[in-house]
Amino acid sequence: MSQTTWSAGKAFQYLCGVFNNVPAFKKLVENKTSDTISLSTRVDIECRPASFRSIRSGTAIAVLADEAAYWRSDESQNPDTEILNAARPLLATTGGPLIVISSPYARRGELWNTFKRDYGPDGDPLILVASAPSQTMNPTLSPKVVDRAFIRDPANAASEYGTPETGIAFRSDLESFIDRAVVDSCIIQERFEIPPSSVARYVGFVDPSGGSSDSFTLAIAHCEADTAILDVIREAKPPFSPEAVVAEFAKLLKQYHIFQVTGDRYAGEWPREQFRKHGVAYDTSEHVKSDIYRDTLPLLNAGRIELLDSPRMISQLCNLERRTARSGRDSIDHPPRGHDDMINAACGALLAASSRKTMHISAAIVERARTHGRYAYAMGGMSSRFRRFNRDAANVASITELLAHQNQGRN
Repeated sequence: MSQTTWSAGKAFQYLCGVFNNVPAFKKLVENKTSDTISLSTRVDIECRPASFRSIRSGTAIAVLADEAAYWRSDESQNPDTEILNAARPLLATTGGPLIVISSPYARRGELWNTFKRDYGPDGDPLILVASAPSQTMNPTLSPKVVDRAFIRDPANAASEYGTPETGIAFRSDLESFIDRAVVDSCIIQERFEIPPSSVARYVGFVDPSGGSSDSFTLAIAHCEADTAILDVIREAKPPFSPEAVVAEFAKLLKQYHIFQVTGDRYAGEWPREQFRKHGVAYDTSEHVKSDIYRDTLPLLNAGRIELLDSPRMISQLCNLERRTARSGRDSIDHPPRGHDDMINAACGALLAASSRKTMHISAAIVERARTHGRYAYAMGGMSSRFRRFNRDAANVASITELLAHQNQGRN
């Protein structure tokens, strides 16, 4: 099993090379397809992408997991754990080995946990953990390649190659952006979208895309009291027509009385022109996405954010990584071959909603409105401004609704 279809295909090519060039193996081959070699011993050798759904319901004499430290999925925070848990029952009746081969990466996941728990004399005697630098495993590897890698990026080279003196290491400059327990506490279960309200003041944030590789996403949020609430998260997955998606998103924004949306600087003037065609102004964000994530984290930790129950968005949030550059500066981004289109839009909208200044309407103000309303009707001759206030004050139900959403009034 490999991370992607492409990497699974490369592994299959290596296997085909072995079976084509070793006579003892070649005579065992009865059939060959795009991903399977069938042997006369009634054994099939299959190479496929790693998925906990597709590997179930079979029996295996061995399972090999290729580069498991790099397994990522927008559908799950822990794809390596779920996939290996699905693979173990395949070996239950045969007692075959589960073999994980990978370069180390961040200090999390199944590879790191197994290394930390079972490497060395105190580990489980039934689990063999071997660790060696690339030049030990492959003596033909040129030392110059390793030396140049250490000059470019020591932390990455220590993980990718290692050295005979220090061995190979998991990266110390990577860590998870946020704890899963914090995220879970912010999710409102079975809340998938909130319809527009006439009282709330909404903000929108988009992460545009050209339609060929990344998703085009939209998030809408508002603030109540000191809590930022995510109302809508939408994703257009590629391939799609960018113009059609802009039209769809602009229509949705207007339903929430949003006529000005914020997004990143993607494609220069193109998003601005497209949204303008549909009556929505497009402003570029003052912050890069790493800063948006950084500024959203305190709100998440304080429980001042309510998230929709969107597994794909939640997975992208939990998979974000904090990287420390050699200069000491931190950056927050998705992992290699990962995505953050949905959570980028969500955090942008939530941060914008939380920063909007709002008017607080207290119970005392409501009572004074009632009093002034009765007085105004008794006196009769009022200025036009006071008559407008009087009419608003007389509508106690409307003011009560404003009180319930006290942070949503106009400045």
